[in-house]
Amino acid sequence: MKYNHMTRRAFALSSVALAALAVAPFATVSAQDPPIPKPDGKPADMTKPVQVFILMGQSNMVGMGRITGGDGSLENAVKNKNKYSYLVDDAGAWIERKDVRFVRYMSGKGPLNNEWMGIKGGTIGPEFGIGHAVGNAIDAPVMILKVCIGNRALGWDLLPPGSEGFEFTDSAGVTWVHPGYKGSPERWKKGEEPKPIGWYAGKQYDDDTADAKKVLADLGTHYPGATQCEVAGFFWWQGDRDSRSELATRYELNLVNLIKALRKDFNAPNAKFVTASLGQTEKGATDGGGKVLDAMLAVADPAKHPEFKGNVAAVYTHPLSMGGSSGGHYGGNAETYMNVGEAMGRAMVELLKNKQ
Repeated sequence: MKYNHMTRRAFALSSVALAALAVAPFATVSAQDPPIPKPDGKPADMTKPVQVFILMGQSNMVGMGRITGGDGSLENAVKNKNKYSYLVDDAGAWIERKDVRFVRYMSGKGPLNNEWMGIKGGTIGPEFGIGHAVGNAIDAPVMILKVCIGNRALGWDLLPPGSEGFEFTDSAGVTWVHPGYKGSPERWKKGEEPKPIGWYAGKQYDDDTADAKKVLADLGTHYPGATQCEVAGFFWWQGDRDSRSELATRYELNLVNLIKALRKDFNAPNAKFVTASLGQTEKGATDGGGKVLDAMLAVADPAKHPEFKGNVAAVYTHPLSMGGSSGGHYGGNAETYMNVGEAMGRAMVELLKNKQ
């Protein structure tokens, strides 16, 4: 889909901010990374198109980080542990920045957020770490556009257009058929007639991208005063459901197809892509989570996928997680979501230096 207001235009990155960043294709946060500074309070340069960053995935991207409460809450991390100080002003009140817009849609529930970025209530995902890292580095207006819902598999619900089906033989010797894009049901025994259900492969992909396109087609409602935008990047935090089945073996292929499909769908061939692994999975793991991690690292490895050199990065999140697992939403620990968001944002900023 092409938007008549999506005019490609160069945007400025803060040379100071970029010089301080050193994010490899396999990105983590280290002690050498400088803290993200407070926003300078300056308005965005509205002569430039809004730089849109689309956040997708499943419940990890939706976010279950607690804002209020005791240990593990964002409030505790900021006020008692002196972390993420860019979220509050000198008086300790949550900052609302006027150069980054936060918009969130959830399939079947419509718009849930349409506001300037700032802590309000409920729970958080990685969007605040992402939004502040990217917002500080870009002079143009920024929109963080989150479109996702929980319990969705890349190999089924989020399967991108053009993906083909495959067969899989389980430990009992039974061969199963998985459909390609728009096929239904999720799988059936080989030789049997499939009985379609009220869902199809890629239905969530279609719904989430349709929601994002609604926002871009009505830009002024979602970013007041804006008339032009371009999709500058995608953030992807997902993999839990795929890790629990044979879909994990297809993750690399499906992730490659996803990146290409999103760039095509949003007329954004140069949009950067950052993915993040499941927090509980360590490098070297051989279970489904390990397969998902290996797939993400492979896609970000220019030796394996040279077409993604300089435009795709993978964040290894195990060192950033404060415990728990993706299936348990990391116990609602807001620091995990903030740490992962910061790392993803830094990785995106580094990719944005490459204009290709």
